[in-house]
Parts: sequence; C-alpha cells; structure tokens
Amino acid sequence: MNCSSVIKKLWCVHKQLILLLTPLIFLPLLFTLPEKEGKCLYVVLLMATFWCTEALPLAVTAMLPVCLFPTLGILPSKKVCPQYFLETNFLFLSGLIMASSIEEWGLHRRIALKVLGIVGVKPAWLILGMMMTSSFLSMWLSNTATTAMMLPIANAILESLFGDLETLKEKCKQPELRDNPVLNGQSSVKLHSLPLVASEKQSLSAENGRVCRADVTDSSDLWSADELQSESRYQLNVWKGFLICIPYAASIGGTATLTGTAPNLILIGQLKSYFPDCDVINFGSWFAFAFPLMLLFLFMGWLWISFLYGGLNTRLCFKTNDRRSQAEARARALILEDYRRLGPIKFAEGAISFFFVLFAVLLFTRDPKFVTGWSVLFKKGYVSDAVTGVIIVSILFFFPSEKPSLRWWSDPEAPKRPYVPLLSWKKAQDSVPWNIILLLGGGFAMAKACEESGLASWMGGHLQPMAQVPPAAAVMLITAFLACFTEFASNTATIIIFLPVIAEMALGASVNPLYFMIPATVGCSYAFMLPVSTPPNSIAFASGHLMVKDMVKTGIVMNILGVLSVALAMNTWGVAMFDLNTYPDWALAPNASTSNLTTPQQPSTSLTSN
Repeated sequence: MNCSSVIKKLWCVHKQLILLLTPLIFLPLLFTLPEKEGKCLYVVLLMATFWCTEALPLAVTAMLPVCLFPTLGILPSKKVCPQYFLETNFLFLSGLIMASSIEEWGLHRRIALKVLGIVGVKPAWLILGMMMTSSFLSMWLSNTATTAMMLPIANAILESLFGDLETLKEKCKQPELRDNPVLNGQSSVKLHSLPLVASEKQSLSAENGRVCRADVTDSSDLWSADELQSESRYQLNVWKGFLICIPYAASIGGTATLTGTAPNLILIGQLKSYFPDCDVINFGSWFAFAFPLMLLFLFMGWLWISFLYGGLNTRLCFKTNDRRSQAEARARALILEDYRRLGPIKFAEGAISFFFVLFAVLLFTRDPKFVTGWSVLFKKGYVSDAVTGVIIVSILFFFPSEKPSLRWWSDPEAPKRPYVPLLSWKKAQDSVPWNIILLLGGGFAMAKACEESGLASWMGGHLQPMAQVPPAAAVMLITAFLACFTEFASNTATIIIFLPVIAEMALGASVNPLYFMIPATVGCSYAFMLPVSTPPNSIAFASGHLMVKDMVKTGIVMNILGVLSVALAMNTWGVAMFDLNTYPDWALAPNASTSNLTTPQQPSTSLTSN
C-alpha cells in the first residue's frame, strides 16, 4: 500500500481519529495544572478542537458541558443546565420567530424589489442597492436566509442586463477558441445553480426575459471581435461583483442588532455572567453603536467592490444613450414588473410590518441610556429585552392573517374558512435553527465554568505581559486575529472560545473590558476570504459563478477595511457612548475577588495617552 493511499484512508476517518486522540493529547493538563483550573481548561480545549474541526456536530459539542463539567467535579448539573436557556436565548428565539413570519408572507421580497427599484440599475448603484437590502434584511433575518433570497433576484436582474452566463463566458474567450467546436463545444462544463434560482425566475415576466435575451444577442452582432471580448469581460466582472457583494453585506448587516448574529448575543450572555452589574449594553445602546459602524463599513465595502469589479465610472453621474444604458433600462423594467406582480400590500403583510416596527421600536426605547426608556414604568430590573420580544411574537400566533369583518358573522353565505393566524407554530418550529440555541447555551455554560473554576482568573494572571501593549493597538490586533481565525471556524464557536480570555486580558491591562470585548465580537462576523468561512459565502460560491481567488482577492481588503472601521468606531463614538476611557465600577467586583489581579491604578491614562 503506497503513501497516498494511506493518507486517503486516514482522511476518510480523520474525524474519528480526532475524537479518539484529542482527549489523550490534552490529558497531561489534568496532572500539571491546579486541579479545578486544569480540568476546566481540558474541557475548554477539547470543545474548541471539536468545534474547529467539526469532528462532532457543533450542537452536540455544545452539549458536552452537561456531562463533562459535573462528572469532572467542575460545576454541578443544576448550575450547568440553566445556562442553555437564559433570557438571551429567549431574545434570540423571538428574533428568529419574527423573521420566520416575515418570510412566511414574502415581506422580505417586497422590500428587496422596492429598494432595487429606487437605487437604479447602473452596476455600481445596483451593487449598492443589493448591499443595502441584504444588510437591512440580515439585521432581522439570518444571514443565510438573506443570501439565499437575494441571490436568485440578483441572477434574474443580471440575465436581463447581460444575457445568459454561459453565452457571456463564451464571448470572453479568444476568438479562435470561441469558434473552435472541439475546444469549446463538447467540453464546456455546466455550472451549478442555486436551487432557488428556477423558482424565483418563474415569478419574473417570461416575455420580458425573452425580449432581453433577444436584444442582447442581436446587439452583440454589431461589435467587433475585440470589442465584444472586452465588453464581455467587463460584464462577467460586474456579474461577479453582484454575487460577491450579497454575502458580504449580509455578514456586515448582522452586526448592527443584538439579534442579527449569534456572537452579539454571546457577548451579552458572557457580560452578565462575568459582570452581573454591567447594564451598559442592551438592544438600543448596541444599535446606536453598531448601526453607524455598519453603515461606515458598508460604504467602504461598496467602494472597494465597485472599484474592483468595474462598477465605478463616469456613467454613475452622467446619462448616456449607449448599449449599456439600453440593457439597464430593460433591467429596470424587469424589476418594476416583478414588483407590480406582487400586487397591492396584503392585510397580512401590513400586519407583519406593523408588528415588526413595533418590535424594533420597543426594543430600542426600553432603556436607550441617553434618554429615559419605558422600562421605568415597571419594577427596576424586571423587564428585559427578552420580555419585550416574547410579548410581540406571541401576538403573531393569534392575530388574524385576513382582515376581520363583522359581516362574516351575519352573512350565512360567507365562506367557512378556518381561522388562520399570522404565524403557525409548525412554521416557527421549522424555521428556528435549534442547533444555534444549543450552541449559545454551550458557550454560556463554558463561560460559567471558567468563572466558577477559577480558570478565568488563572488565565488573567498569565496575561499580565499584554498590559504593556497600547490598548488602541490591542483593539486592532484582537479584531484582526479573530477575523482571520473565524475564516476557518464558526463565528459562534470562535467568540465562545476567545471572549473569556479577552475579558481577562482587559482586566489584566486595567482597561474597560468593553474596549476589548466589543471589537472581538464584531470581528468574528468579518469572515470574507474563503467559501467555507460562513454559510452566506458558501451559498454564493455554490452558484458556480465565483472562484476561490475572487473571494480571497476581495475578502482580504474587506478584512482590512473592517479592522480599520472597528478601530475608528471604538476610539470615537464608542468611547463617548460606553465611557471607555474609565475603568467601570461594575468591573471592580470580579477583579477584586481574584488573587492574581490587583485593583487598577489610574486606568484612564492607559487609553487617553494613546
């Protein structure tokens, strides 16, 4: 048996080997470190390895604390199990249920087409419209659902602009290759397409589609060979820009709200675990900080993607009457026709819109910090964001989806249709990713064990040399490191693993913990370079129109822009909002209780001097 055959066989069972060997490799930790700290670190590293390699499903790994912490004597089960359904999980669950109701009645598609109709169809403006729509939807829907919904719309618009993709790729080739049936005819490879593309295209006007393709084909006969090749390459480049901007915008948009992505909720949960007196961050205060950051990064990302893929040119500002303008006019007509086919807003869509706006407004105004919120009407500390979310989504399960009428009761000939609410439990149950809720719980259980076992304090004592790094530089290093790490691991698993370490690093450096923890949380969502980094990236790559080098080339600059945007936000309005120049009172209690750390002296100078 040769070496390559052995390697292939080992790869076939690599997950099983990881499951068997990892516990043995980390076994010395149980005997070389203090008892409780060593056991807790053993479990943490075990779970981190399984999460990063996906040797077990992520949700199954997240349940390991239920069996390992009690059996190793780290934490009793009565303290571990409640961590799997904290109020943070209820806030996340209410956001997911609201999102499923939006998807149920197609409100997200109406929003998308309306925005695209407003921004126009010149490539750069259309890329901006795609990014704005994707980021807004991913603030409330999952990033994956947003990408899966937007990509078929993008493909339909692109076909109206440029015609069929296979034909376009043929035109990009050299004339002698394009005309050679041996090289070009039988050997062409069919590209994969998203499952949703066909169904979405069926909803578009078939007549418009035929006219568009005919016009594109006829107009191509008027080009010389070199002009046709150059124009086709430009169009193919723009096509890539359209597709790559959607998953990136979805990842960026998810950072703007607490319920937009799981790492934001893990930050809240671990803050409450480590610093019970910290009430600085809630839905409203996070949105006030993260939404401007999202807009800044979205604008910078739009400039970069439009520049890289040919969307930025003088046609943005001046009207022309060339072939491109004619194709753009057809694409605009297609968008408007598709929106018209949706018909007037239905009662159910209007009701969902009302409850969606009410959901957002109540969360923003509960306790926005800069003004008095409505939570003062209740006993202090009793009403949280989770309470607000559950109240609103509960209404969806009994509010009617059709306009109520008193005449229905008196009219014997009225249709006897069963009562249909805005949302059924079956739809909600099918839409909620319960594995993510278990993943959140596993992270909270790990954080609780790190705190109770003393592992957090032990790590903090060994991170004292990090106090010499200027905090402003540390923010950039933390954001860049986690943005790179999450390219290869789930963003949820990444933040679960590193957030306790970063919290102790901040305490050791006598810095406001939020100054390090917020950039770490946001940076975990900035995974742009690889198809495997996030599900949205995978969906876009699975369309078959993108190559790995396209994502790497675009994503590496996006990562740099993201790090710079976070650093700017933290050191400008972040400092003002969260008072990051001072060491907060809520961080003194856990810090004072540890034997390895000392009470910080003049903490404000460590930030202001930089």
